[in-house]
Order: sequence, then C-alpha cells, then structure tokens
Amino acid sequence: MDHGSQQQQQQHPAMIRLYEVQREVQSLGPQVCTFSGLKNEREYRRLERELTRLLLEVDQVDTEGRADLQGARKRAAQEVEGLLRYLEENATHPSRLAIEELSREAQGLVEQGVVEPQRAGGTAEISDELVDAVQELILRLTQVKTGGRVPLRKARYRALTRLCAVQDVIEGRTRQQTLPLSEDTHVAVQRINQVMMQVSGARSQLVALLMGLSGRDSCAHLSRVLTELLVELDALDVSGNAAVRNYRKQVVEEINGLLKHLDLEGEGDDTRRYDLAQNDSIRQIEAVRGRVGQLRGEVLRHCGVGDLFRPKPELQSLLTHLDQVDTARNPCIREARRRAVLEVQAVITFLDLREALICRQPGSNEPPQHRAVWMVLGSLSDLQAQVLCFNGKRADKSYILLEELLTKQLLALDAVDPQGDEMTKVARKQAVKFAQNILSYLDMKTDEWEY
Repeated sequence: MDHGSQQQQQQHPAMIRLYEVQREVQSLGPQVCTFSGLKNEREYRRLERELTRLLLEVDQVDTEGRADLQGARKRAAQEVEGLLRYLEENATHPSRLAIEELSREAQGLVEQGVVEPQRAGGTAEISDELVDAVQELILRLTQVKTGGRVPLRKARYRALTRLCAVQDVIEGRTRQQTLPLSEDTHVAVQRINQVMMQVSGARSQLVALLMGLSGRDSCAHLSRVLTELLVELDALDVSGNAAVRNYRKQVVEEINGLLKHLDLEGEGDDTRRYDLAQNDSIRQIEAVRGRVGQLRGEVLRHCGVGDLFRPKPELQSLLTHLDQVDTARNPCIREARRRAVLEVQAVITFLDLREALICRQPGSNEPPQHRAVWMVLGSLSDLQAQVLCFNGKRADKSYILLEELLTKQLLALDAVDPQGDEMTKVARKQAVKFAQNILSYLDMKTDEWEY
C-alpha cells in the first residue's frame, strides 16, 4: 500500500472513531486493572457502564465492508471485551469473595465486642477471646490466594491493613496502664481526665471507622478532633509537677497511637505496598530462607552418612537477622518473616533432638515407660528428616503417609503410662509437643501460602 492509500485509510471516519475509542480504552485500562472492589460498588458500575458504552460505539462503526476496517473494529471490540471480562472476573473471583467474607466476619466481631458497648453508653471490655479471634482472621486473610492478580492483592492488603490496625488499637487498650489522677493533685488534672474520656470514645470510634461500621464520621474528622486535643493538652500549664507532666505525656502518647492509624484512606493505592516481590524486607527474608535451605540440605546429607553437621551458631544468627527485618506494619511481610523463623527453628530442633539421641546413655534402672518415650522420639527424629526435605503437596501419597506416621507416634505416646514417674511425664509431654510441631510444620510447607 502506497503512502497516499495509508493516509486515506488513516483519515477514514471509521478508523478515526476507532482510534478515539482506543484512546478511551487505554485511559480506562489502568483503572480496571487496579479495581479491587465488588460488583455492587459504585466504581464497578461506572467502569462497566463506560466499557459497555465503548463496546456499543465500536459495534456501531460502519466499516463499509472493508476488510481492514472490519479487522480494526474486531480488535477494538476484543480489547474492550477483555477489560469487561477482567473486571468481572476479579470482582467475582472466589478469593475476592473469601476476602469479603472474612472482612464481614471481622466486622461482626468488632461490632459486638467494641462498637455496640460504646454506643450503649458503656465501656468496651476487650477480652482475650476477641484479641485471639482477630489474630486468627488476620492469619486466614494472609492465606487467601491471589494468583498474582493485582486487584486481589490490593483487596487483601486493604483488608489486612485495617484489621491489623484494629488489632493494634484493641491490644493497646488491653495493655493500657494510664490511670486518671486525683483532681486534687493539680488544677490541670480535671481537664486531662476529661481528655482521657474523649480518647476512650475516640478509640472505639476509630475501630468503627477502620471496619466500615461508622457511616457518618470520617478518618479526617476524627484526626482533626484528636489533633485539637493534642493542642489543648500542649497549652496546659503543668510546670513544677512531675507526676502531672508524666500523666499528660501518657495521654499524648495514646492520642498519637490512634492518629497513626488514620492515614488509611488511600492505603493500598501505591502498588509497591501490596506487590511485594521487589520489597527490600521480603528480599532479606528470601535470602535467609535460601541460606536455611542450603544448611538444611547439608544437615540432612551428613545425617544420611551417620555424621552430625552442627551449624547452630549460623542458624541462631539467621534468627537474629530475621528479628531485625522491618515489617513496616505490613501483615504479609510479618507473616513471611514468621514462616521463615519457623523454617530456621525446625532445623534447630532437629539438630537438638539428634544430638540428644546420640548423647543419650540410659542406665540399667531406666523405667520401661521412659525408654518407650525415647523410642518414639527416635522415630520422630527420622520422620522429621523426611518432613524437612519434603517438597510436595497435600494430595501426594508421601504427604498422606507422613501425616499418618506422625499421628501414629502421637497415639503411641498417648498409650505410654508414666505410672507416677515425673521424668516420664515431662518427657512424654515434650515429645507430644515435638510431634505436633512437626505436623504443623508439614502443614505450613504445603499450604501454598503467598505474599
């Protein structure tokens, strides 16, 4: 085709309109690819409406029977249809629905345990059961699979950041040690005590905001209220009284602790926050895991030839390194670090037991029941070696066999009668815990967790 024909094609009204549609599609593409909500949300309906409009406009383009224009129209329609499909797939993906279900479960817990008592005019008593339930939900959220999809990662990150903030607030309340001073102590104490009451209400209000249970208020409004309280506290004259100064300082710290959670309105819009493959902390954790894998291989290889390789000092240093990794309040990084710690500890406990078995010198008067516990520990050590090198899935026959063998060892321990021997009781209890830890580690290795 000569230059004149190309120019004529480019100036054809149908082609010009298709180019205009393409530009609109390119503008909507990033919005669709990062949308992390559900089908019933306003933003979903807007995106769906815009894409449907573009699809209708493409369909109405008159190609005049020309093959080149028909091809261009078909490609434009496929591009729009692809975005519509991607939008719907993410909004209805099983993982997205799982995230929503866990979020609703968290809302129910928080509303019943924190928000409702406050609305009734009382004070929410934060129970250990509530703290544990929130922690369990956080763990379940970190285990939701996203398949690398940005919208799903974003939805999971948003839910996690809010629930972790709630966890921090309610755990801070259970640790709270600030007690009101007597108003006879100083003229400023009465006002500080009043601020303390307002802070208590703000804490429940913050939890409601974080969990989407406060329709009228906003994070910005609560931030202004708390900031005004800080200004008022700063203006109080508490000179000459160390106890009152310290009291005011504690109240200020509590307010600042609440304020740090009020910057979540745009949390998750920055892709780097939830796409963690290039995160420095994750890189550090992965480097440690890589080294642990090398040491684990060396330990197992030496055990296979009857030798005992003892890299415990290096393993302990790796634990120290992991402890220093900055999680930046990111629950996924925190979970990645926790799992890496368990990997290191699994190798250390394996080495400890092997060493204990090698050094064991039972006396002639050792009780039979105590000897039976040690026989089980020997079997557990062999099974742990298999678990350490296992890289399969839960559906594998080798996984099922390992699980059955470990369960049999637990049953064998349960059958041991200490007959009042305290040493046997302690040894059996430790052996049971050891077997349960191996089962938990095997379960962790096969849960296909992702950050």
